[in-house]
Amino acid sequence: MNIGIKITELRKQKNLSQTDFAKTVGVSREMIGRYERGEVMPSIEVAKKIADALEVSLDYLAGNSKKAAVDKKTMKLIHDIEDLEPSIKDKLIYLANAVIRDAKTGKAYAH
Repeated sequence: MNIGIKITELRKQKNLSQTDFAKTVGVSREMIGRYERGEVMPSIEVAKKIADALEVSLDYLAGNSKKAAVDKKTMKLIHDIEDLEPSIKDKLIYLANAVIRDAKTGKAYAH
């Protein structure tokens, strides 16, 4: 899926008109239309503003990630963990890995 289609789908999911979305991003409605039709590609700066406005990662918008689930809450959590003391960070990573492992195991045995 190209970036224009993703922008269109995500914008519509948020019930935003091109005009309202353009105001949020800081570009004209015409430019949003051109991005969505794939006529032009946004600059890195504009793409970042678009991703922020749509609450997805720039990687997802650019097609480098299949999940839009790396949302702002998840990114904030990652940044907060990065700022912790190493010993606390290690404990959180250990705990997260254990929970993920158990969830995957449970899912595997559920089938």
